Amino acid sequence: MSKTALKDLNTIPVTERKSEGSDSVVEIGIVEIEYIESENLNDVEDIDTCLKTLLAALDSKDWVLVCDTLNNVRRLSIFHKEAMLDILGNVITHVAKALKSPRSAVIKTAVMTSADIFCAYSDLIIDSLDPLLLQLLLKSSQDKRFVCEAAEKALISMTTWISPISLLPKLQPYLKHKHPRVRAKASMCFSRSVPLLGAEGIKTYGIDKLIQVAASQLSDQLPESREAARTLILELQNVYEKFHNLMPAAAVNKDPETETASEDPKIETVSEDPKTGTVSEDPKTETVPEDPKTETVSEDPKTETVTEDPDTDTESWENFCQSNLSPLSAQAVLRVTSIAREGLVS
Repeated sequence: MSKTALKDLNTIPVTERKSEGSDSVVEIGIVEIEYIESENLNDVEDIDTCLKTLLAALDSKDWVLVCDTLNNVRRLSIFHKEAMLDILGNVITHVAKALKSPRSAVIKTAVMTSADIFCAYSDLIIDSLDPLLLQLLLKSSQDKRFVCEAAEKALISMTTWISPISLLPKLQPYLKHKHPRVRAKASMCFSRSVPLLGAEGIKTYGIDKLIQVAASQLSDQLPESREAARTLILELQNVYEKFHNLMPAAAVNKDPETETASEDPKIETVSEDPKTGTVSEDPKTETVPEDPKTETVSEDPKTETVTEDPDTDTESWENFCQSNLSPLSAQAVLRVTSIAREGLVS
């Protein structure tokens, strides 16, 4: 066995394997299954033969053959992904079936196959993702540690290689799954995927929708779900405040009581008359009030500056939460961000 591969010893029942063309039973034996890491897989020897026999071999009742064929699927995904495109949907169906196998060796090999498929095909598998997704969420929640760890890696591969704009709608139904551990794993995937949208992507997807999802997970019974929700809430707050900080320059004319800075390039001077506080002699130019909390205009029209009230961001975030969430949910979300803010200050 190579140092880079893991092995699983499996006893083959006497009734499971028979020699071809006869009714004789093979003696009980020990089969050694290698779990080869993706970077250590070699190319298939004969691609045409491999493709022709792939689906039939995946459907075999011989679990050892299924494991070998799953590894061939991995090899094809890595070295010849275009060649498998025409049968990819059928292949994924068989991989999902293998994830339900009573054999832990088959399950783990299928999980590793799923990770390689995500890496190779990304969004091309989005229409076939649902059966794989449910099984991976279930397997990452089960007791067998070596299967659970492999499923966790596959889910990380999924959130890494499938675009969040395609993946998030697929994940969202599982946030309400009846199995609490499935909800927890889905929450972790959701929280991990949202930041990959980027600030602009989050704004486009709908930050109001995302905060509602996060708030609903804060009350989940499992701590993993709640922690994922807290992480997501802090990410959304950062994005919200980033865009809010850019608003005054573009929206200074919205509030009739708030002074605005003229961008007219012809304005060159600021009047020093404290009674008028005018920006220029142009009668159409608006005036700047003397309130120290309001915006100030530099004498150089190229260096206009805006002074913000330090409490504005907090108040705006609170208003956003209160306008998009129920009172109890808003209170829970604001508690999360308040604790995080206090932690930064201290």
